[in-house]
Amino acid sequence: MHSITRTRFEEFFGADSDSGDDFASDDLSLDGLDEELNGGENEYEVAYILATGIKQKEYIRGVENSLRQNEQNFIKDYIGENDNFLLLHAKIEDCDLVFTEIASILSSFEAQIGLLSSEITNLREESTAMGMKLRNRKLLEAKLAKFIEDIIASPRMVDTIIDGEVNEEYLKNLEVLSKKLKFVEVDLMINSSMALKEVKPELERLKQKAVEKVLRTHFSVYIKALERLQLQIATSSDFCNFDTRSNYFSLKTNEQLKSRSSIFSLGDRLDILKKIDQPTLIPDISEANSLKYPYEALFRSLYKLMMDTASSEYLFVEAFFEDGPLFYEVFSGSFSIINEHLDHVLPNCYDAICLMLMICITRNHQVKLCNRRIPCLESYFDKIFIRLWPHFKTVLDMHLQSLRNFDVKTIWENDIHPHYIIRCYAELIASLMQLNCEYGDNQLGINLERLQLALDGLLVRLAIKFRRLKLQNLFLLNNYDMIIGILKEAGVENGGEELVYFGEKLECNMISFVEELLRDHFGDLINFVRSYVSEDLISYKTHPILSNVETVVKDFAVKWKTALEVMHKEVITSCSNLLCGMEILKAAMAQLLNYYNRLSECVKLIPGSSSLNKNLVSISSISYEIRKYSRTL
Repeated sequence: MHSITRTRFEEFFGADSDSGDDFASDDLSLDGLDEELNGGENEYEVAYILATGIKQKEYIRGVENSLRQNEQNFIKDYIGENDNFLLLHAKIEDCDLVFTEIASILSSFEAQIGLLSSEITNLREESTAMGMKLRNRKLLEAKLAKFIEDIIASPRMVDTIIDGEVNEEYLKNLEVLSKKLKFVEVDLMINSSMALKEVKPELERLKQKAVEKVLRTHFSVYIKALERLQLQIATSSDFCNFDTRSNYFSLKTNEQLKSRSSIFSLGDRLDILKKIDQPTLIPDISEANSLKYPYEALFRSLYKLMMDTASSEYLFVEAFFEDGPLFYEVFSGSFSIINEHLDHVLPNCYDAICLMLMICITRNHQVKLCNRRIPCLESYFDKIFIRLWPHFKTVLDMHLQSLRNFDVKTIWENDIHPHYIIRCYAELIASLMQLNCEYGDNQLGINLERLQLALDGLLVRLAIKFRRLKLQNLFLLNNYDMIIGILKEAGVENGGEELVYFGEKLECNMISFVEELLRDHFGDLINFVRSYVSEDLISYKTHPILSNVETVVKDFAVKWKTALEVMHKEVITSCSNLLCGMEILKAAMAQLLNYYNRLSECVKLIPGSSSLNKNLVSISSISYEIRKYSRTL
């Protein structure tokens, strides 16, 4: 089997093939192949395998030779490219250095990236936390914004409430302020906040300003409405330059005088003190009824409103804030607007009765607040007194100057009846005396005394314009009687100094007038008695003779009844007051009886006077006639 295989192998590859050497050195020998192929059933297959192995060997050997050759070539080429390789090596080393640096940079960058990654992670975490905080803060911001909106007053709202006009915008701002004040009072937690502790006092002050302005606006509107209701009574022209051709004093009829008598006469104006507690005036109703009022009625209404409002405000402030002085801050605006009104009214007020009524009204209000034990307006009313009294004194001084500066030539009239100017000022004195009884001020008494002296001086200057002394006395009598009547009608007591003063003047002028009246009708009788008989009827000034007294006795007997009738008519027509005329007649007839009694006694003492007995009129006859005239009065 071996020999056949080998023979066929040699035939297949050739006997001179070099393969034998190769196979000899190779592990795959024929001998070995025989062993490997031992037991093989197909010799061709063995031969094919052997041939294939030899071919592979040869191929490998060829490849190795080629590789050796190539290696030699490469070595040669390498040696030839040695310089290039050195250059390349140098470049590679340079590249290695660069790569080393890059690697270092990359390592550093990697470390930094690691740090950045850590930071990014931290930032991501912080961003998440900040996002949460942002959402929370936005929610908080919304709540804080609402809270701030609810407690903060905007500059526009503050300006509107403090300085703006009271209109729709003002009312809207008041509603906003009211909501803010209610908001801060609802929640206890809100009240404990530091922000509210800083803002709340400002809100309260703004509230005070708003309340102050509402009171101020309330009074301002009310004052303007009251001003439309004022009835102008006196002006500055009522005190000087009394020209009867152009002034109201030229008015002769009672109706014309009555229209201006309220300047001097108190009349129904005193009722204001009786109605002082009545409700305040409602301007709309008064205007609808076309009603006008003297200023004291407006003054009473305004100050009653102020007093009632101030009382309620004071009690509220004291109870709610437990701070009484805070009232003056709240009410300062109202005080201001009322004072401005008074500043405007007082300089133009020339009505002394009005001013005195204002003083009495103020005093009445002051007493009422004292009784209520509310002291909030005590000092304010004192200031009102300080403003009213000097102006009242000024107006009285104007009246005094008017009385002293009257040109009697322009106002004198040849009329013995009471003069209208004297009547006016008598009524003024009586009115002020009556009001002084309500108020009780000694200073007013001094001013009234000055006024009565000035009035008496004017009255005397007017009386002197009559040429006859009897007319002068009669003019004075009528005026003094009128003055006394006005004082009594005003309720002045008998002990009043003014009443005593004018009563003494009346008595003095009555005596003088009676003497002049009797002298006109019984001049001879009076001259005889005064010439010869003393007042005590005991002694004689000179010793009369029968012829001296006979003419007097006979003349009296002839005309005494006629003279009494003439005297009666003269007194009745000359005296404005019948009661005064009766007193004058009584005084005149009493004096006549005195004179005639002295004459009768004188006749009895004259020797040979019995012949005159038939001419003597009995005292009883004269008394009878006097009583008859007294009854007719």
